[in-house]
Order: sequence, then C-alpha cells, then structure tokens
Amino acid sequence: MSANLVLLVVIGVLVSCGVYLILERSVTKMLLGLVLFGNAVNLLILTVGGADGAPAIVGRESEVSERMSDPLAQAMILTAIVITMGVAAFVLALGYRSFTMTTQDTVEDDPEDLKVASRRSRADAPDRDRSDDPETGAATPLGDAFDAHGNPIPLDQLPSLEDIEGYEELHGGVDRRETAQRGDRIP
Repeated sequence: MSANLVLLVVIGVLVSCGVYLILERSVTKMLLGLVLFGNAVNLLILTVGGADGAPAIVGRESEVSERMSDPLAQAMILTAIVITMGVAAFVLALGYRSFTMTTQDTVEDDPEDLKVASRRSRADAPDRDRSDDPETGAATPLGDAFDAHGNPIPLDQLPSLEDIEGYEELHGGVDRRETAQRGDRIP
C-alpha cells in the first residue's frame, strides 16, 4: 500500500495552520483553526482508509476495482464532519456571546490566571500550608492543621490559631468568642 505524498503534505499544512490559528487570541481565528484542523483530520482518515475500491455494498460488483473499499473510513469521516460542525457552532456561539458582552473579538487574560502566573513557588499555592517545603511545596509531617496521618487537628488542640480563617472551612465554622476567651489573636 502506498500513500499519496501530495495529500500527506496538504494534511501537514492544514494541521500546522489549524494549530497556529487555534493558539491565537481571536475567537474567529480559533474558529477557522478548528475548521482547518477538522478538515485535515478528515483527509487523514481518508488517506489511512486505503486505496479506492468498489462501493461498500455487499453483492455489488465494479468494473474498475476488484476489491471493496473500506466503509469504516467513510463512516468515521461523516462522524468527524458532524463533530467539527458542532464544535464550530459552539465556538461561534461563544464568540457571539463574547462580542455582545465586551464588544471585542479577543480573549483577555483572567485576573485569577494572572495571580497564579505571578506566584513564585509551589509553596505559595492556596492548597499549601505554612509547614510545606518552601521550594518544592511538598508537605512535611508537621502540618499546620493536620496530624502526621493527614487527619485534621481539632481546634482546641492547635498550638496557634493565627491561620484561623483557613481552618473555618475545614472545621465547619469557629466560635470566635471561645477563641477570644483562650487569649488567642482573632484575625
């Protein structure tokens, strides 16, 4: 079996252009990239499906070819076309919604993403406590709110309540009067 070299080059160009356009910040360029990438996948499935053949109908003969063509490739291409059109409709709806809300076609950075990008180390992540290794962010056996087995320490047994705001969710609420009576600092 031999593949058509020109068709493989066209597939490579379509995939590379599609990926380049998908990585752009403009929604319309993303949409065009998805369509190009979908067409490249369709051509790839067609190429991998094998050589031309008779129609994929049992009992039907062809004068051009002696063997039947592969019906699986044709069914997969039809499915891929439907999926590509569905994704294109979804991206088009997202683009319309974005344009009506911001009157722009570009996707801006989310403020939360900028906060995550500005962190210096893994230890600054919100799911880490102060006892984690500051360089790697790996947990150490002496956790602020957890014992050596990973179980939460009850509030009355904590040595210091300076991070009490982080423990409120963990323990289902804290009685601040009780903490004030113990003489701990209330944030």
